[in-house]
Amino acid sequence: MRLGIIGAMQIEIENLKGHMENVRNEEVSGVTFTIGEIDGVEIVAAVSGVGKVFAAVCAEAMILKYNVDRLINIGVAGTLCDELGVMDVAIADQVVQHDMNTSALGDPVGLISGINQVYLPADKQMCQEIESVVDKMGINHLVGTIATGDLFLSDEKMKANIHKEFGAIAGEMEGGSIGQVCYVNKVPFTIIRSISDGKGAAMDYQTFAEKAAQVGINIILEYVKML
Repeated sequence: MRLGIIGAMQIEIENLKGHMENVRNEEVSGVTFTIGEIDGVEIVAAVSGVGKVFAAVCAEAMILKYNVDRLINIGVAGTLCDELGVMDVAIADQVVQHDMNTSALGDPVGLISGINQVYLPADKQMCQEIESVVDKMGINHLVGTIATGDLFLSDEKMKANIHKEFGAIAGEMEGGSIGQVCYVNKVPFTIIRSISDGKGAAMDYQTFAEKAAQVGINIILEYVKML
């Protein structure tokens, strides 16, 4: 089993590296990949950078060069629903790119041309395993659609529109593109997002981002023990 872990920012990955043994680092396309082991499970971890393009570049390299069997995107997100607040967790059973829009051509909003999908399904087994871990940890969580776009969601009207359009429970900037790369490469994936910002958006993010990121790392450490 070789497990790939991608976070957009240092705070989403750095503390995970401290738990890895037999570590080596390699650079591909400007991304540093840290290869090592946690509890006997081979791990490839990387900080992709913020946004869909950086995330896609990182995921493609992780799959093609490092041959990961499963890929998890961890990090922080903003809530798009009343059920999730700061420090809660969203687990994706599917992802959508809310800023994909060729509706002027008659397509549904969110359709990814070429694969003709709006929603990209996460791996059911991985979702169930992650949810069982989160249950045992006693963390309030929700499984559902995570929406991705190249925009920090701070406008409440826009957040409400994304929730209404796609039924999304959380919004962020990388998971949907990682999901697309995994989908076309037939690699099982899921997304785990700790909620760092609620109604306060940017203000909440500044206060809670690092603590929320640590929640995701803790989930990964518990998940690895299952494998």
